Amino acid sequence: MDQIVQLHPAAETTARGKPDRDVPSVESSQLMSGRRELLIRHGASTYRLRVTASEKLILTK
Repeated sequence: MDQIVQLHPAAETTARGKPDRDVPSVESSQLMSGRRELLIRHGASTYRLRVTASEKLILTK
């Protein structure tokens, strides 16, 4: 189930109010591909990214 997700440079503002053009971004809809949950493996840990009923994202270990 490998999937390639194209990342785009972000044109958003950081917490300090400065533009953050060097950080790639991806649309959550593209990342989730219509699913409500996604498991993310990071080293020896697995995280669960979930879309809530109110359409917010929650990342848990």
